[in-house]
Amino acid sequence: MASGEHGHGGSIVAVDPDLPEGTVVTNSGRVSAAENYVEPAGNEHPFTPVQLSRLDEALTLTSRETGLRFAIYLGDLGDDAHRTAVDLHGRIDGFDEAVLVAVSPEQRRLEIVTGAEAKIRLPDRGAKLALMSMVASFKEGDLFGGLMSGLRMLADQAGSRS
Repeated sequence: MASGEHGHGGSIVAVDPDLPEGTVVTNSGRVSAAENYVEPAGNEHPFTPVQLSRLDEALTLTSRETGLRFAIYLGDLGDDAHRTAVDLHGRIDGFDEAVLVAVSPEQRRLEIVTGAEAKIRLPDRGAKLALMSMVASFKEGDLFGGLMSGLRMLADQAGSRS
């Protein structure tokens, strides 16, 4: 992972109400989606079912604790990784209060994008600390651990909802 960007002024982006395959709406109303852009060899996936469950639980808990909407995107971010991450962030319902962690392992890119309201609670310094922690884990080959640690750090920096 090379670098990251933080911050997003926000623009309204219409979201197609038809959910693609591999996407579900959780009990909390959050949309959880898994997308593969590189066909894995055999049945290899970056996470086990238990890890996916733990990530989903971590996203739910951090969102509940902070009052912000946390989301993870794992996949190719294209030629302009930051622009793609900002576009993806803009598709999150309530994006002004959302925090997106976008990771492209093949490109070695990590982007953290916050909405206008989320940025008030999660300043650049806090996001950069979480980014550096995730990058260190990713360099060791621990994608799952890096994401879990990063979510915890982001939630700690944002604090609990007022």
